[in-house]
Amino acid sequence: MIATVVWGTGNVGRAAIRAVQAHPALELTAVVVHDAEKVGRDAGTLAGLGHELGVAATDDVDAVLAASPRAVVYAASGDIRPAEALADITRAIGAGAVVVTPSLYALYDHRSAPAELRDPVLKAIADGGGSLFVSGVDPGWGNDVLPLLISGLGSRIDAVRCQEIFDYSTYDQPDAVRWLIGMGQPLDYQAPMLMPTVPTMVWGGQIRLMARALGVEVDEIRETVDRRALDATVTTRTMGEFAAGTQGAIRFEVQGVVGGEPLLVIEHVTRIHASCATDWPMPPSGDGAHKVIIEGRPRIEVSVEADDEGENRSAGGNATAVGRLVNAIDWLVEAEPGLYDALDVPLRPAVGKLGRSTR
Repeated sequence: MIATVVWGTGNVGRAAIRAVQAHPALELTAVVVHDAEKVGRDAGTLAGLGHELGVAATDDVDAVLAASPRAVVYAASGDIRPAEALADITRAIGAGAVVVTPSLYALYDHRSAPAELRDPVLKAIADGGGSLFVSGVDPGWGNDVLPLLISGLGSRIDAVRCQEIFDYSTYDQPDAVRWLIGMGQPLDYQAPMLMPTVPTMVWGGQIRLMARALGVEVDEIRETVDRRALDATVTTRTMGEFAAGTQGAIRFEVQGVVGGEPLLVIEHVTRIHASCATDWPMPPSGDGAHKVIIEGRPRIEVSVEADDEGENRSAGGNATAVGRLVNAIDWLVEAEPGLYDALDVPLRPAVGKLGRSTR
């Protein structure tokens, strides 16, 4: 069994505990938390499993890494603390662990990542013998392995569009929703995630990954951003009230231009309530979906809708991101130490999981 640590127990960390517990080749040996109130609580309770796993959460990172875990699922946020996340991750790699994480956007395509991010990781790999694989859902499998797989079904490919269409009213991450993307803020608020060049920093690597896999050169990457205000005040279950007249929806595209045309496009349509911007694309059902549209012959459209934690599409998306990462651990353990991307790490069948109870 591969001794595995889950670091962080928020939206992603809860799903990570469940995924590690369900994996036949992995053993959950430690859970790291930052909140003092979570220290000592059982991992199964923190993950909402309904039963205990016999692993108590700790904030003693030194002790956890001193035990030489073979793998770490780093689920702590990197959105608002990128420097700290990078330091944590390189520390775990330097201790010899295979690290999988969605937390460092710029390393989704490490070949185009800035040296100040890539170099510390490469040094930690060289010094400690660990590895790193960064992926998520969007950015992540919804913009790399899924569109590339579907493209293989076509005879002519004219353009590829990847969409995330989500209602964030059930999302439980107020700092990211209100401050990073600007929901509930005046329309002239400069949301950090939507400032010029930032969408390219986050999603441009996925454009380059698709281009590399499809054998084309990207001439440039363009961005478009649009915002809509709420017509009426709305109240969400997890994040409180959002006032009329404030930002209630955003729509942006990151476009990979090939031969002068935007042929590789990643599009986000995000609402804080379904009543806002109803003329923009809507999910086929429920409050969210990830879609891939291949324009060509035949025209192919695939929609993925995932539910978890009480029919919550946001939690379902998090769970699929975690599944991609956790299910890669045994492959990474067998591979040479290194910095890997989605084109390196295969998406494999769920061998040994069908019908398996985790209790």
